[in-house]
Amino acid sequence: MKIEIYDALMRRQASRRDVLRGTASAAALLGLSGAMGGIAGTAFAADDLRAQILQIPGVGKGSPTDADWQKVGELCLGPTKANVKQGEFAGVELTFMGLNNQNLHNFLFRGFLKPWEAYTGAKINWIDLAQADYNARLQQSIATGTVDFDILEMGAPFEGDTAGRGLLDEMPDWAAKQVEADDLVSYLKPPVGTWDGKTYRVTIDGDCHTFAYRKDYFGEGSISGMAEPPKTWQDVNAASKALIGKTDPLTGQPAYGYLDPLKGWGGFGFYFIENRATAYAKYPGDPAWLFDPENMKPLVNNPAWVQAIQDVLDLIAAKAYPADQINADPGTTAFSQFLAGTGAMLMWWGDVGSSARTSDTSVVGDVVGFGINRGSNRVYNRKSGQWEDKYNEAPNMAYLGWGIYVTKRVSSDEKKRKAAWSAAAHLGGKDLSLWTSAYPSGFQPYRQSHFNYDEWEKAGYDRAYIEDYLGSNADSYNHPNAAIEPRIPGIFQYYSVAEDELAKGFAGQYKSAQETADAIAAAWEKITDQIGRDSQLKLYRASLGL
Repeated sequence: MKIEIYDALMRRQASRRDVLRGTASAAALLGLSGAMGGIAGTAFAADDLRAQILQIPGVGKGSPTDADWQKVGELCLGPTKANVKQGEFAGVELTFMGLNNQNLHNFLFRGFLKPWEAYTGAKINWIDLAQADYNARLQQSIATGTVDFDILEMGAPFEGDTAGRGLLDEMPDWAAKQVEADDLVSYLKPPVGTWDGKTYRVTIDGDCHTFAYRKDYFGEGSISGMAEPPKTWQDVNAASKALIGKTDPLTGQPAYGYLDPLKGWGGFGFYFIENRATAYAKYPGDPAWLFDPENMKPLVNNPAWVQAIQDVLDLIAAKAYPADQINADPGTTAFSQFLAGTGAMLMWWGDVGSSARTSDTSVVGDVVGFGINRGSNRVYNRKSGQWEDKYNEAPNMAYLGWGIYVTKRVSSDEKKRKAAWSAAAHLGGKDLSLWTSAYPSGFQPYRQSHFNYDEWEKAGYDRAYIEDYLGSNADSYNHPNAAIEPRIPGIFQYYSVAEDELAKGFAGQYKSAQETADAIAAAWEKITDQIGRDSQLKLYRASLGL
């Protein structure tokens, strides 16, 4: 849906469910007018507040609406009011650039910030981007010196491109205290969000890929023939091939196994071949799995990565994917396929777990289970140049989480600067973040306080489900062989060109997985030389702790 259509519907007080369905009737629009009445000025103790916002709207009671986002935003205004006087930002206008894919991210921010705007007097203007357009828009702004936004939703992998180029404003101490940053899970604490010792980000997301599977595809007498869900990527491919020609037990449609996204997504699609590759390439005790830390040579064409690409080519050759999978990007695999009942297995960011139980578009909430990224029964040792026959697993910490950043455009105007950081801190607040973790938002659990199972049960989740879902996130965050993404300039240049070459390989334009991988490596070498090999190597080694 186009953003201008969404805005028009919101002005008429349509619910998000109506927006998603694209069938809002006049009666529905009229019936929801005034939905915000009666909540202003209400104050709650911290525990009561957290319990109350988790009942908006309540698990199993339909997808949250714009009115729900506004309620949550208003109930969570307490920390803002402690730092900002009512009307203090009157006359301030801020431009906010972020995502609007899947009707998430910016769509929710609008609702959360509407009561903040009403209280502070500031006004937010929005720049909405689809995921596939994000990197190109950001890089163009940086390259041409035309940064036209004050607040930026961005992931830590871009910090080399932004903080490293002096484009960001340093976070004030009061904002860090307001968001209670000590509550973050360990892997999101500094150096993530910092550059040269200065802090630039309010974290609003975690980001690790976890494994989701359909329980009704596995078990005694199941159509996969497997008593347990796959433990390794070898098992994943075997199950996917075994399901060819079978019927889905839930929908009655053709059954499919693992859902690889075969279409690029502005660089974000590269994370999905990484999921397969980390099991083969991330050797325990060796932090390097993308580049050689001695010379910045790509590792993406070594035997481990070639095996990951070959796995996908094998499923294409076997016709194990749904029709037209070549045009399926990651958003399609998660939201249009898996949650809608197509396919047995998926790798995705953790929020698929909350969406499965709280989104109107999900039909798999009663049969979905979770785990960490699948492992491999052999791992490649890049130092010895040999495969080793032993079980290996390496969860993919894909993207290091979304955050809210403030740009240098506001640095010389203290009123505007405080307003920008206040908006960022509101979105990254501890209580508000609990709600975004539990409901469809595009964000997953990322604070230590998000792993209080009792709070989730009170929202309507059953204990077994939430232990399974939250456990897959916690086990990934805390895994000793987690594959950590390096924060180096141009990381999405590498990913974007890799996506292009992978698409050619999946379409049969290269003769083999090795030839596909070699094309990626050659392109990466050019990028490294263009940016500067010595500086890239220095930053890469620093990111690995070497």
